[in-house]
Amino acid sequence: MHTLLTKYIPEASIPAVVHLLESFRVKLKIVNVRVTRHGDYRLLPSGQHQITINFTQNKYRFFVTLIHEIAHLVAFEKYGRKILPHGSEWKKTFQQLMLPFLNPQVFPNELLPVLAQHFKNPKASSDTDIKLALALKQYDIPNGKSLIFELQEGDLFQIHNGRVFQKGPKRIKRFECIEISTGKRYLFNHNAEVDPLKNQ
Repeated sequence: MHTLLTKYIPEASIPAVVHLLESFRVKLKIVNVRVTRHGDYRLLPSGQHQITINFTQNKYRFFVTLIHEIAHLVAFEKYGRKILPHGSEWKKTFQQLMLPFLNPQVFPNELLPVLAQHFKNPKASSDTDIKLALALKQYDIPNGKSLIFELQEGDLFQIHNGRVFQKGPKRIKRFECIEISTGKRYLFNHNAEVDPLKNQ
């Protein structure tokens, strides 16, 4: 397990993470990127805990996602299966699990203040925290994509399945965008990753 994790999370965090995974006998799966989520936790019919994480070469994104999913496991074990997945019990557990890792041995100094702010009230996804999403993006391998809030209103963009949209106005926490081929309106999170297109 130690050797496997060396490729995915910061070196200084590995002993503690291995201890957590082995203590709960977690089956860790690393899979190709799924658009709708970075990771998930489930209790298998056999009673074994399984955590699935999207492959990424960004060790800090992978690490935050892994601790997020371990927090689900620990919260369900401690408080029972009827708690809300991202309710107060999960938030408290996530904060407690992450606190020992919020140091310069694990994270770059530039990330620490952003993480400290995020963990005052952790969100259901790091993607919904604009500052954290931008900070983590700095450690991704450049892929030519943009976050939708970086585009100008009226700009065209393409999503993962090839559909093309025009960015519209902000509606509270999301952007209302029009699909070019159908004229239908859809709401996009601020941090949706898209391929910018040259306006026709």
